[in-house]
Amino acid sequence: MNLANVHESRRVVDGLAVAAAVLASVTLVQFATDSLTATLAYAGGLVVLGLIAFISGRIQAHRPAARESEALDWSVTVAAIEQPDLAIAITDRANRLVCANSAFELWFGSSNGPPNLPVDGTSADQLLRLARAAWRDGKGDAVTVADEQKSWTATAHRAGQSDDYLIWRFAPVVRTEPIAAIGKHITGLFGKVLGAAGISVALVSPEGMVRAGNPALARRAFGDEKARMAGQEFVQLLRSDERERIYFAREGKKGSPQTLVQVPLADPDIAATEEIPGKAAGEAPSLMLLIDAGIGVGGWGGEAKGGQAAQLQGLLEQLPLGLATTDRDGHFLFANPAFRRAAGIGQGDLPPYPGDIVVPRDKTAMSDAVRRHGQGPASSGDIAVRLRHEPDEPVSLGLAGVRGLGEAAVLLSLADTTEEARLKRQVAQATKMQAVGQLAGGVAHDFNNVLTAIIGYCDLMLLRHTPGDSDYDDIQQIKANSNRAASLTRQLLAFSRQQTLQPEIIQLPDILSEVSQLLKRLLGAKITLKVRHDRDLGPVRADPRQLEQVIINLAVNARDAIQSHGGGEGAAGTLAFATRRVQATDIRRMGSEIIPAGDYTVLIAEDTGGGIPQNIIGKLFEPFFTTKEQGKGTGLGLSTVYGIVKQSGGFIFASNAKAPDGGIKGARFTVYLPVHQATEEELRKAEEEEQVREWSGGGTILLVEDEDMVRAVAERALARQGYTIVTASDGDEGLEEFLQDEGKFDLVVTDVVMPSMDGPAMAKEIRKRRPRLPILFMSGYAEEQLRSEIDIENMHFIPKPFSVKQIGEMVGNVLRRSARK
Repeated sequence: MNLANVHESRRVVDGLAVAAAVLASVTLVQFATDSLTATLAYAGGLVVLGLIAFISGRIQAHRPAARESEALDWSVTVAAIEQPDLAIAITDRANRLVCANSAFELWFGSSNGPPNLPVDGTSADQLLRLARAAWRDGKGDAVTVADEQKSWTATAHRAGQSDDYLIWRFAPVVRTEPIAAIGKHITGLFGKVLGAAGISVALVSPEGMVRAGNPALARRAFGDEKARMAGQEFVQLLRSDERERIYFAREGKKGSPQTLVQVPLADPDIAATEEIPGKAAGEAPSLMLLIDAGIGVGGWGGEAKGGQAAQLQGLLEQLPLGLATTDRDGHFLFANPAFRRAAGIGQGDLPPYPGDIVVPRDKTAMSDAVRRHGQGPASSGDIAVRLRHEPDEPVSLGLAGVRGLGEAAVLLSLADTTEEARLKRQVAQATKMQAVGQLAGGVAHDFNNVLTAIIGYCDLMLLRHTPGDSDYDDIQQIKANSNRAASLTRQLLAFSRQQTLQPEIIQLPDILSEVSQLLKRLLGAKITLKVRHDRDLGPVRADPRQLEQVIINLAVNARDAIQSHGGGEGAAGTLAFATRRVQATDIRRMGSEIIPAGDYTVLIAEDTGGGIPQNIIGKLFEPFFTTKEQGKGTGLGLSTVYGIVKQSGGFIFASNAKAPDGGIKGARFTVYLPVHQATEEELRKAEEEEQVREWSGGGTILLVEDEDMVRAVAERALARQGYTIVTASDGDEGLEEFLQDEGKFDLVVTDVVMPSMDGPAMAKEIRKRRPRLPILFMSGYAEEQLRSEIDIENMHFIPKPFSVKQIGEMVGNVLRRSARK
């Protein structure tokens, strides 16, 4: 009988009991009153009351179920999401934690819900972005978050009848233990394969205890392949005779002598940084290989050589760890490919001694270490040496004395760190370039303030002096040198990618055509200039004057290279500029990890100057690096080119051009600029753009600048244009001046970086009262950088240093545009 039948039976019994009680009560009424009318009236009342009770019971029976279906039973949800290896939490739209399983409370606690979790700063930002994406799109891409000890993969997706909840899942990032994995391979199929080849293998802890062994080892040591090896002391399984030959203890001298190969499983990176040589290897497990002594590798010797030697050699050659062996006298016997790569040894014959692969200063120490491990008791250790092919990078070389290996006496191990060293150099170079760029940008910004004052005062003095005056030429000389210094600061800003660009939609052939006459004068009569263009080139968005600077700098470097290669200023050569159309399919075919797929217009500059030496090709774009004679180059030419190209969204590469005979003809610089797809709005603005040279409407200007010299120059320059100037030395003072009479100012001209309240903060306070008041920022930093950091509408920008004429024209343009609106 099921549960439903039991309930039905109970209802029948209860109904019969009620019916019996009703019948008994009716009988009592009849007996007491002896009146049929009273009895019928009483029975009718009972029937009515019974019907009311039945209907009320049915209604009450359904109401709890409805309420229960409408309410959220979170206890049931918690039970449903309970998983030991997955943290699950549910939050509402206010990021409040509604419920979570025990794994979430164990890892993150119950006081906060995601995205507000006790994780590091980067992880907190990733969780916040994930929450925004999930609320917006329904789900977000998985992110990895971490605290000081653990890391998790986090996901979130929107759920609920009204999409009012986020369901978060945090899966721990499992870090596999490579040593444990090796143990599983030894006891599994890989160990059986080695056993079939006659090799017994054991994974031994630093304390000498066996952690895992293959069936062949169990059979030789205990006579049973299924014998338990874990926990056995490895040395107790072996015996040695007076000739240091090794045997299994169970077999004794009746068995075949064994060759023991010990491979320390130490992390090469950790071993290389240990202060105490050998510490890392001594604390790491070892792989012990036991082979019949008749098996040898290469010229190791031994009483019997055959197929098993080739099998062992093939095994060692496949290992990623570099392994080599020497005899007791220190002669090389064998080295696998990984050791050859790490040590810089070619595919030919091995050098005679290990000391031949290190620098001369480490040769004696290397020879002593090999001799000590080869002739002393069996031991292992490390030695820090510098390899001959990379003398600037110390490496850790592992040494282990082995016995019973025939001729072999010392096993050398060396990690192949070629790729790692290359990546370290690239990271160091990128870090250095970034630091130098930040320094250059800061220095240029300070210089621009000084040069603004010098150039401004020169302009003001020139207004009072005419050509032929005794001081006129001196002032012009001061201004010319100041402009030359300003050009140097522009180069520094270009290198640091902080210069102000004025991008336009242009065609590269037009830029080359405009500078071609200048290039011919720069190159001279002996150097031939060739220009060739592809068809259907896409337009690019860049500053045309800066692109001209790129072309001129490349031409000057090509000219100097041709003259240096040819023996002097009269040397002949060729400089060829070419433009190419490169489509997205071509980029994908190149397989470049640097250039994203897309359409590009490419500029190629190729000369016949003899090429670039390989040892300096990676330093060409560094600031102040030059191969020219002292006094003939600043070292900023190519670094300026690099900064302009990168700030324009492009890429530049340096390489050597090949001659028809396969040799190096000269240098080649390739510049990739993305094709710009102009929008209708950009085309309309280009047609409607009108340059206004003069504004005659007058007005009152609030001038805020913390540098006294710059403020004085700008005040005098604008006052001469007929403007009423109110000055302030910082943002606080400027805001006070504005609040005294909010309606009288037509324009605010302010510096960006100032003590106390800076320019953007002051401008935002002013805009709260005058939302349409134009703001003109002055700064030595890049306009694009400022626009990305300052979120203010109707803002304008003038770069420092500027002349009296330039600031007057800029203020007139801003006021004219503001008046039109």
